[in-house]
Amino acid sequence: MTHFADYQQEIYLRGSRGEVPELPMTATEMEARAREVMTSRAYGYVAGSAGLEHTAGANLEAFRRWSLVPRQLVGVQERDLSVELLGRRLPTPLLLAPIGALGAVAEAAEVKVARAAAGLGVPVILSTVSSTRMERVASVLQAAPGGVGWFQLYWPADRELALSLVGRAEAAGYSALVVTVDTWTLAWRPRDLANGYLPFLTGEGLANYLSDPVFRSRLAADPEADPAAAIALWSRVFSHPGLRWEDISWLRGQTRLPIVVKGICHPEDARQAAEAGASAVVVSNHGGRQVDGAAAALDCLGEVAGSSPPIPLLFDSGIRSGADCAKALALGARAVLIGRPYVYGLAVGGEEGVRHVLRCLLAELDLTLGLSGHARVSDLSPASLRRAS
Repeated sequence: MTHFADYQQEIYLRGSRGEVPELPMTATEMEARAREVMTSRAYGYVAGSAGLEHTAGANLEAFRRWSLVPRQLVGVQERDLSVELLGRRLPTPLLLAPIGALGAVAEAAEVKVARAAAGLGVPVILSTVSSTRMERVASVLQAAPGGVGWFQLYWPADRELALSLVGRAEAAGYSALVVTVDTWTLAWRPRDLANGYLPFLTGEGLANYLSDPVFRSRLAADPEADPAAAIALWSRVFSHPGLRWEDISWLRGQTRLPIVVKGICHPEDARQAAEAGASAVVVSNHGGRQVDGAAAALDCLGEVAGSSPPIPLLFDSGIRSGADCAKALALGARAVLIGRPYVYGLAVGGEEGVRHVLRCLLAELDLTLGLSGHARVSDLSPASLRRAS
């Protein structure tokens, strides 16, 4: 059984030889370092959220309202972080959230992220708006023993294009389809607006579109010959405000992949997702990037879990530490998605930066699990927590 906490001992042993870690040890420090090396546009795109960013702040504050209540002398020398999810046993409850346009952060970004995550058995959810074609990332994941890939779909207004993207993901070997439903258009994001910056309008993050046969068939000239026309087409097809639950039901009949619906905050929406054929949902407010003033995602998790949905719950929005992971798992999440922290690791240290961020999170989660009196992730429950008054 793997003890992820061994990373702590590894660091201390190196320290005894005079070696101090080159990479920051906390998410806050990593973000500060990333801000120093990223362009102002790229940092604003990753760090920014909707409106006055109240919801982004609320996501972080929500974790502080919950406290773990440690239990003692329960025998935790052997700890198990593995979880069963979509018919597969995963070694940890962590997944990497889909984040687009990573090419603005680092060269060959998605390839570096895939290699780092695969080495730890952490699934990568590749964004529709990735800077590397989905087939290339899939080949990297499949070359690693622990590589697992899911494909995230921003459902375009062109249904034939949507089917083409889904078919390509299936053929490439992705094992699940994550349909993001809270971003049918982009929100008001002042940091990006102040920079006059939307990476997709420079061609960043469009690799899956520009390589898609259906997308290319809609153009009078190849994207390589007329990139401006291709970007204009993307602008027309990205937004799809007309999506309904019936579309999820229809998609269920078009693919053999399990469907995960991402962007759920209300118990009724979780129920409707299950009825439409989803195999799981991600309770998420998109890290505060879509609706400023929306409820903190962690508060929504408790409400959705309390409604006893018939499918597993995943969670993202606001996780910055292993203790945060433990709290979300205790409140009903089967697994958690990590977003901004791994992007900052990518900016600071490339592939090794992503690996370091994940190893830190897993080590802290492993230690937090045992020190709070739990031998298995599945032992965490609301009884493990106390809510601040």
